Amino acid sequence: TWWRVLHKFCLAFQAPIKATCEDMSCKTGFPEDVHSAVVSRSVHGGQPLLNVRFQSCDGNKKIHFGSSEPEDFRVGEDGVVYAGRSFQLSAEPTEFIVSAHDKETQEEWQMRVKLTPEPVFAGASEKDQKKIEDIIFPWQQYKHSSPLKRQKRDWVIPPINLPENSRGPFPQELVRIRSDRDKSLSLRYSVTGPGADQPPTGIFIINPISGQLSVTKPLDREQIASFHLRAHAVDVNGNQVENPIDIVINVIDMNDNRPEFLHQVWNGTVPEGSKPGTYVMTVTAIDADDPNAQNGMLRYRILSQAPSSPSPNMFTINNETGDIITVAAGLDREKVQQYTLIIQATDMEGNPTYGLSNTATAVITVTDVNDNPPEFTAMTFYGEVPENRVDVIVANLTVTDKDQPHTPAWNAMYRMTGGDPAGRFTILTDPNSNDGLVTVVKPIDFETNRMFVLTVAAENQVPLAKGIQHPPQSTATVSITVIDVNESPYFVPNPKLVRQEEGLLAGSMLTTFTAQDPDRYMQQTSLRYSKLSDPANWLKIDPVNGQITTTAVLDRESIYVQNNMYNATFLASDNGIPPMSGTGTLQIYLLDINDNAPQVNPKEATTCETLQPNAINITAVDPDIDPNAGPFAFELPDTPASIKRNWTIVRISGDHAQLSLRIRFLEAGIYDVPIVITDSGNPHASSTSVLKVKVCQCDINGDCTDVDRIVGAGLGTGAIIAILINIWFFLMFVVWMKRRDKERQAKQLLIDPEDDVRDNILKYDEEGGGEEDQDYDLSQLQQPDTVEPDAIKPVGIRRLDERPIHAEPQYPVRSAAPHPGDIGDFINEGLKAADNDPTAPPYDSLLVFDYEGSGSTAGSLSSLNSSSSGGEQDYDYLNDWGPRFKKLADMYGGGDD
Repeated sequence: TWWRVLHKFCLAFQAPIKATCEDMSCKTGFPEDVHSAVVSRSVHGGQPLLNVRFQSCDGNKKIHFGSSEPEDFRVGEDGVVYAGRSFQLSAEPTEFIVSAHDKETQEEWQMRVKLTPEPVFAGASEKDQKKIEDIIFPWQQYKHSSPLKRQKRDWVIPPINLPENSRGPFPQELVRIRSDRDKSLSLRYSVTGPGADQPPTGIFIINPISGQLSVTKPLDREQIASFHLRAHAVDVNGNQVENPIDIVINVIDMNDNRPEFLHQVWNGTVPEGSKPGTYVMTVTAIDADDPNAQNGMLRYRILSQAPSSPSPNMFTINNETGDIITVAAGLDREKVQQYTLIIQATDMEGNPTYGLSNTATAVITVTDVNDNPPEFTAMTFYGEVPENRVDVIVANLTVTDKDQPHTPAWNAMYRMTGGDPAGRFTILTDPNSNDGLVTVVKPIDFETNRMFVLTVAAENQVPLAKGIQHPPQSTATVSITVIDVNESPYFVPNPKLVRQEEGLLAGSMLTTFTAQDPDRYMQQTSLRYSKLSDPANWLKIDPVNGQITTTAVLDRESIYVQNNMYNATFLASDNGIPPMSGTGTLQIYLLDINDNAPQVNPKEATTCETLQPNAINITAVDPDIDPNAGPFAFELPDTPASIKRNWTIVRISGDHAQLSLRIRFLEAGIYDVPIVITDSGNPHASSTSVLKVKVCQCDINGDCTDVDRIVGAGLGTGAIIAILINIWFFLMFVVWMKRRDKERQAKQLLIDPEDDVRDNILKYDEEGGGEEDQDYDLSQLQQPDTVEPDAIKPVGIRRLDERPIHAEPQYPVRSAAPHPGDIGDFINEGLKAADNDPTAPPYDSLLVFDYEGSGSTAGSLSSLNSSSSGGEQDYDYLNDWGPRFKKLADMYGGGDD
């Protein structure tokens, strides 16, 4: 069928162009008012449909094309009409207006375009259907006699529609590409683009000689919906002889895909009691086939509903959108909590004969609403509580609710509507059982209230559904009995304040401190009193009548009195079951009396032996308080007479005075100066305080310069003895530490064999050199440590050159950093140890007085040659080592002589 459309298309465009170019005079505008074209029924977005012709007598005009239906059709600047979107053409012709606008002259031309879908020839023979049409390249014509060149516009080739999933045989011929120049030239044809020489390559091939275009394999529209190829014609030398033409191959969809639901199981909810038409959920399926064709148009329907109560058709579905809504009333969660629907999606617009189907499951949960109020299981509840107890659960209120457990429509809240005006009770909700827990929050006194009758209402956390009321079972009464218990007695008042002057003698009655028992309905004896806390142990209480008397003199200046207040605590106990007790605090505010004389402060002072500067500031201290304290009077006693002769005192304030020398000079020393201080109490209290004054020689700044003499003169005999004893103990400790250090670091004077600088003669069990060698003592050439152990030799057999067996003496060892004064003692101790050592080498041997350690880097002294090296060594530095090295400096540092 497509070749018939192509034939008509060529005739419609060729004849008018030829007449316009050759036979008619030039006229700007569209060559026709109505242009008809036949196109494929399925149109894809961006697909070129036709090429409108517009004749411009002035080639410089800039023409702008437009469309009356820009969403469906758009016109390019070259006059090619493209599809604005993908759609299906209806059986009736589609019309729209193409306009041309000159921006300079504002002229406008219009042409009506009429598109007709290509017909389907049901009775066409197989031969006609397999006929291959030729596509001829557009040609160019030039008038050599005229300077103007007219070029024929390129054709827009209608798309080639090719069904997907074709069974062949392959390669299957589609169309033949040819040029009208192939009669005079030998041409070669080729195609380019995706599907030809670009991935996926090899789907379309062309015979380079004949121009036959073929497809090599079945196509799949779901992978590639269309192919855009470009045909080329060149001569044998590769020169282009025709402009390339575009070929569009559309893959026609076949119904080869079933609808697929996005989810196999869909979950939705709907409140119980919903009215018909309530939206529930939406299910969605997709089809890989063309959604604009019947192959991809889906329809939904409900196949089954379980359970089918109260109606088998509680829900319906929109067959196009998949929206599920309710169609019947009667959703009740307490009866049916969940519905299961089987949903079917069918393509071909739901055609049961030709459409493909698939199913999914929709699970709809009926959610709860508060359509059932809570109801008490009894009309009256009972409980009891001991008096004075709080945070005690006295009763459990139980309710039933048919709504879904642990939801706001089921959770109960309890509200007291009467019987507790003072707010002594509260009702909490147990989150697990939903019970109401009646709890005491304020103490209850049995002597005041013996029983409570509460009225309680039960509600949910959310209001009841519209139209539902609370029944009488939502209200109940609670009867609570108060139990009498033995309560603690209490003192009145507590604390009790008593004002009393200090100095109250022992045995005096202070006050009476009694308690009361709140248990008026219990058979109990009188209370008993005892003392619980009395820091100074000044008080006692009568156990029967609570009378408090003193056991010592009350003293305001006691350390147990804070801010004139003394606190004592007493205990009152009953004989109830169980016995109870209460405490009370007695506060005694002690009033001050003048029972303390003032004293001088400080007790010692220092002044210069001259008149200036010599003032000493003193202060009077009195434990009493005003008015029994300052201002104070300061004076010197009449006796001894030397006091007033040498000293004078002047009051500078109520609490302070200055003591100074009356005479010009007073010998340095320690002086006791008595001072009489009198307070302002009534009667007055006075005392004589001794101020120890140290008189010393002073410098120009007034500082003492003979402190040592003054201090020595000021110390008593006992203090001096104590200081001397401490010094003696310190010296003994230092000596003991030095001796212990010497004993700890003591070593043998003889050095280890590896450190010996002498040549050794080792014994190898020889029989000896004969009798003539027995007079030599070879022990001086041996180290004691190299001799065999005595334990392995027979008794009585010993060589004369062996070291005799004696106890090892302890040689003194110098400390790491000895004091220079210890060197002489160390040498003397080493000499005594060597003289008393029977195992020591002969007297003419070198004695070792200090052990320098092992591993010396100096090497053996036997390798030194003093005759060869002495002249080369400079010993002048010995002169810098002090008098101890003077002899060596004279011997070696005196030059060549």
